[in-house]
Amino acid sequence: MIRQRFFFRRRFRRMLAIIFALTLTAVLVNCGGTPDSAGDTPGGDEVTATTTDTGTLVFGSGGQPDNLSSGDVTDGDSLYVQLQIYNHLMGNEPGSTELVPELATEWTASEDALTWTFKLQEGIKFHDGTDFNAEAVVFNVNRWWDPDFEYGFRDEGKLYEIWSYLFGGFKGDEASVLADVSAVDDMTVEFKLVEPFAAFPAAIASAYFGIASPAAIQESGADYGTPSGLAVGTGPFVFEEWLSGDRITLTKFDDYWQEGLPKVDQLVISFIEDPAARLAQLRAGALDFTVDLTPDQLAEIEADANVEAVFRPSFNVGFLALNPSYEPLSTPEVRQAIAQAINKPAIVEAFWGELGVTDAHFIPPSMEAFTSDSVGDYEYDPEAAKAALAAAGYPNGFDLELWYMPVSRPYFPNPKPIAEAFAAELSQIGITVNLQTKDWAAYLEDRNTPPGYQSFMLGWTGDYGDPDNFLYSHFGPGATQDLGNYESPEMFELLNKARAETEPTEREKLYQDVDTMLFDKALRIPIVHSQPLLAQRVGLEGWSPSPLGNEPFPAVEKP
Repeated sequence: MIRQRFFFRRRFRRMLAIIFALTLTAVLVNCGGTPDSAGDTPGGDEVTATTTDTGTLVFGSGGQPDNLSSGDVTDGDSLYVQLQIYNHLMGNEPGSTELVPELATEWTASEDALTWTFKLQEGIKFHDGTDFNAEAVVFNVNRWWDPDFEYGFRDEGKLYEIWSYLFGGFKGDEASVLADVSAVDDMTVEFKLVEPFAAFPAAIASAYFGIASPAAIQESGADYGTPSGLAVGTGPFVFEEWLSGDRITLTKFDDYWQEGLPKVDQLVISFIEDPAARLAQLRAGALDFTVDLTPDQLAEIEADANVEAVFRPSFNVGFLALNPSYEPLSTPEVRQAIAQAINKPAIVEAFWGELGVTDAHFIPPSMEAFTSDSVGDYEYDPEAAKAALAAAGYPNGFDLELWYMPVSRPYFPNPKPIAEAFAAELSQIGITVNLQTKDWAAYLEDRNTPPGYQSFMLGWTGDYGDPDNFLYSHFGPGATQDLGNYESPEMFELLNKARAETEPTEREKLYQDVDTMLFDKALRIPIVHSQPLLAQRVGLEGWSPSPLGNEPFPAVEKP
């Protein structure tokens, strides 16, 4: 997609420049050459050390994992560690969303697309020496899917929410896509579905669903995946130690089934929440590579001969959600006026620079075959937006509560000043914005508490390489709780048809129709598709960042 340059008003440019300068000043002050307490390492002065041991990799994570129990997390910090410990039925081509064999050698669908059969690799062992086989896969799937499974430990707080989110529900739920899972023989697993789901292989291959050792889960019980419990897979690295609030240490799995991997003997994952602290430690040599830096740090990286920028392929969307259960936003024309009043190109240019693009589509540009050519973005026109508000019955505008994220994410690296830019734009059409935020966990939870936030910022990085993951997960049945459980039978019907359609051309047409409908509804206004900024020490080899947001590190090595 060709990126157009846009010009914007001098007044708006001055406002953004001031906000951006204040944000950058705060970042530089926080950096100060010494990480804050969130990024401190034992002894307090290890930021000046260098990772000279070529047998040890040190990775700077954006925070501590929630847990290491596969299928029971949604956060990227947990997935980064899990991807080193576990393998999946399928993996992805490095740097791509293309599916490739991993624990499964092949997968096929029945003619009616209701039965998926997976042939498994033979001779693979878990880190504890037990055999990987079809029964191990069934054990893991039942753990995620079946609320009554003995080793799910749901009474001990295990939730497995991501399974319900991606597959419609748990066993016994009317909306569950899965009807049954069984071991046909020692090396064959069969999944029976309630209805066709064309994206099933990609969904079951997503990073959440690493295959864990049944024996380790039975031994560790509800403590499995916690700092005091076990985490045992077939992956390239073995879990050794979790120092809460500091780091996780993994060691090479000597019997790993992929010959010659991993390339290093030890992998240390250091928890450093502040992007400025992560970059400071990378530049000092305390880290070998890190992720989730902010666009304004690119110049600092480029000015240091010892580090280099790494760019993750864009596979995300940052959006502004407008909850139609609130009266001012219940009218589509009001939501459209808000979309028209926000100078998206100018905001993206100011806060993302060359690391962001904006368009009218919720799914990223890499899947443009599923978007409609007839959908162009809302043209920035505050006068027309103001007239539309008046026609909708709000000639003097209204008050709007806008919630912004308290944390940095690739799609919104500086949420508060971006929210302030939205507020400045909307004030021009008479909308008075009251900015709100709260703790991240509460932010996510409370947006789903009826009636939800009036408007809010959020984003999404794809779990698997299919438009279903972006569209059904945000606009399908059961996915609009944060929009006041908004219902559109016509849209639900289109999304259900699209996820069941296996013929590629017909599937594209259905998603193009969905794309057109979503543009008109203006429920979640796409603001940006960002290219996340990462960085590494010069000379590091073998790191292929995945569009999916995280990746295993078996091929990464130092010079």
